[in-house]
Amino acid sequence: MKTLDASSYTTALSARREQSLGQMAYDRLLDMLVRRDLPAGTVLHERRLAEMLDISRTPTREAMSRLETEGLIERQPGGMLVVKEFSLRDLIEILHVRRLLERESVVLATGRIADAVLADLQRQMEALLAAGDPDAPGNWEVDRRFHDLIADHSHNAILAKTIKDLRLKTQMFNLSRMPERFEAVHREHLAVVAALRARDAAAAADAIAAHLENFKQGIIRRLSEV
Repeated sequence: MKTLDASSYTTALSARREQSLGQMAYDRLLDMLVRRDLPAGTVLHERRLAEMLDISRTPTREAMSRLETEGLIERQPGGMLVVKEFSLRDLIEILHVRRLLERESVVLATGRIADAVLADLQRQMEALLAAGDPDAPGNWEVDRRFHDLIADHSHNAILAKTIKDLRLKTQMFNLSRMPERFEAVHREHLAVVAALRARDAAAAADAIAAHLENFKQGIIRRLSEV
């Protein structure tokens, strides 16, 4: 068995720590982008972000590079990084692709998600509906769980990752910004869950396609009012 000397062990430990800090920085910055704490057009300064996150600049730089690769922030002439602002056309095109992919994903996932898991998800959705609060943090968490659960149970890693990446680009339009969609979103989700519990792939596909089309139309209406 190969053993590490003290120097190699310290180096490996330091690398793992930097990787962990990089993931933490990415998660926190991503959350700030999704929640619009860093709105579109915000100039991102590596040093200031590192100070805000209370970590060194290396993992902060790695997180920013990852977010740039994913298309959530972009580099301007001169090298300045800013939070990307998605145009209406960008959003419509993303939602069109999401509808195609999530239809396929829910068909593949039908019959693969335990009924107890679906029943628990249904209870959470019904509780949020009963509370009636579009600003509740639970709305975002249940929405994420719903879409990720279906994507993961497609058992196609590339399909699941693509869906998740595209969802991040539309998450700025959460229920706190579109309160008029609050009840409809949960009821649309419940329709998909009901189809999954009935193991009706066709109904689940139609329900999730309708949900994403309604989401797209809601965004169009909201942006048209701005």
